[in-house]
Amino acid sequence: MIRIKICCINSVEEARIAIGFGASAIGLVAKMPSGPGPISDDLIKEIASLVPPPVATFLLTSETSVNEIIKHHQRTNTNTIQIVDSLSEGTYAQLKSALPSIKIVKVIHVIDENSVRAAISISESVDAILLDSGNPDLKIKELGGTGRVHNWELSRQIRINSKCPVFLAGGLKPENVRQAIETVRPFGVDVCSGVRTDGNLDIQKLENFFKEVLQISMIKPSVL
Repeated sequence: MIRIKICCINSVEEARIAIGFGASAIGLVAKMPSGPGPISDDLIKEIASLVPPPVATFLLTSETSVNEIIKHHQRTNTNTIQIVDSLSEGTYAQLKSALPSIKIVKVIHVIDENSVRAAISISESVDAILLDSGNPDLKIKELGGTGRVHNWELSRQIRINSKCPVFLAGGLKPENVRQAIETVRPFGVDVCSGVRTDGNLDIQKLENFFKEVLQISMIKPSVL
């Protein structure tokens, strides 16, 4: 089965809806330089505390220092940390040593062949990588939530060579998620704006998205 992560969850009710449809994980977006869906650390903590196991709760943090990432996690108590930018201080090994029971997911913004090399290298140090559309080198960093599709052939190269599971994000929606899965064959898919209308979860879009993923998940791997 392809895992489904519903990102940009902004309330307990949205978390309930996403989990009710069968989400394996929910994304809780903290303060970001740009993009949709940021909520307060207090609300992230409240939502995370109410999510039943085995659903994963992802804290999306833009902190780049290992010490600050640890402090951010301590304020929110999620079971997974999604690091959306490059580390400026410390190492992934130090982070995992400090938080041994917490899963670490690193976002790779798929731009070019350099992204492929970076992803393959980082995949040896984290629990999963998440391939997204964005550009951390802009004056105002794009660290996710762009609603844009990136080059899935590059993502496929990363998935083939990765040492850890790969999630695919970036402009996914009911109309294209089947093609995305057929091309990349990721461990899981991540969606935010593709299942929303006017910023709110759209039940019909959500249902259609899960339906498409379920149908492609039932096809034998040799067909993919």
